Amino acid sequence: MAEEEINKYRLTSMEEPSDEMLAYIMREAAEDARKSNEAALKKYFGEIAEMYKKKYGDRKCLQKSQS
Repeated sequence: MAEEEINKYRLTSMEEPSDEMLAYIMREAAEDARKSNEAALKKYFGEIAEMYKKKYGDRKCLQKSQS
C-alpha cells in the first residue's frame, strides 16, 4: 500500500478502511506506542538514577545502615 494512500485516509471518513490499510495503521500506532514507552522508561529510570546519585553519590549498591 502506498504511503500517499495511507496519508489520504482519515478514520472519520464514511468509508471503512481496507484490511491492509487498517493493519498498516495499527502497525504504525504500535510502533509509536513502543517508541513513546521506551522514551518514558528511559526518562523515568534516568530520574531515579539521578535521585540515587544525589542521595548516595557514586556508590554502586545500597548498603544497610549500621546502627
